[in-house]
Amino acid sequence: MLNKSTKTNRVLGLLSGLTAAAIWGGMYVVSKVVMTVVPPFSLIVTRLVLGILTLTIIVLIRKSWNVSRRQFWQIFGVGLVGYGISLGFQFVGTNLSTAANGSLVTSTTPAFVLLFAALLLAEKVTPRRLLALGIATLGVVAVIDPRSAALSPSFFWGNMSLVAAALTWALYSVLIRKVTRDTDVLSTTLIAFIGGLPVCLPLGGWELATHQIGTISVWVVGGILFLGIISTALAMFLWNTAFSILDAGAASLTFFAQPVVGTLLSVLFLSEHITPLFVLGGVLIGCALLLASKA
Repeated sequence: MLNKSTKTNRVLGLLSGLTAAAIWGGMYVVSKVVMTVVPPFSLIVTRLVLGILTLTIIVLIRKSWNVSRRQFWQIFGVGLVGYGISLGFQFVGTNLSTAANGSLVTSTTPAFVLLFAALLLAEKVTPRRLLALGIATLGVVAVIDPRSAALSPSFFWGNMSLVAAALTWALYSVLIRKVTRDTDVLSTTLIAFIGGLPVCLPLGGWELATHQIGTISVWVVGGILFLGIISTALAMFLWNTAFSILDAGAASLTFFAQPVVGTLLSVLFLSEHITPLFVLGGVLIGCALLLASKA
């Protein structure tokens, strides 16, 4: 039987993960629009710099920095995987493929998390967790509707980049749970952002030297601020919080909120319609989260 404090922590973990995934639900559309003006790695650098500045201000106000040199470099390496390699694959994949493909392919992330959690954290793959993963996966399939995916050969490298993004983000998420056992989530998130710069800065510089930046409008600036402050600083902090509280396998299931929110935003802003499959998928994902929360 779980005590009251444990139940509260579980709820906090689930809400943190769900909020992060909900924010990312709108990220594909915003990213696609902004990348018509700003190249992928230049945009990632901008996101990371905005995230670093935002969290640095909070750390200075809270005076909460308490990280040893060894811990710094451990977290830096984890950030290299998550914010250098994984985000790079994600943005390149989004740029070379479609938003529907991005939602469908990256929804495999929780399955990869379950695998890495078993290998690196010795978390048990319980029948309940497998059932929750299976139900949630069916829900995502219903929400996204694979018939909307584009399998044209022209999207091959984009789709492969999205698969790599899902795999490396799952690895990052599991490693975050490991490093936050000894450090606070805020400092961990800040250092992880810094870890992404060695990959993204050179590639961003190369892009600026070889690609022309488009017209920077008010909407593009707004999109960049959303991606840097909300989708990076806030959402990444919440995602890391979820993995610091919950088992990685349970926390990963909150990722399935992303395609649900993405579809709802399409209904609101792109005049698309909610289908019976979407409703069924949303119910299945909700049932899976409820099942996982009791694991």
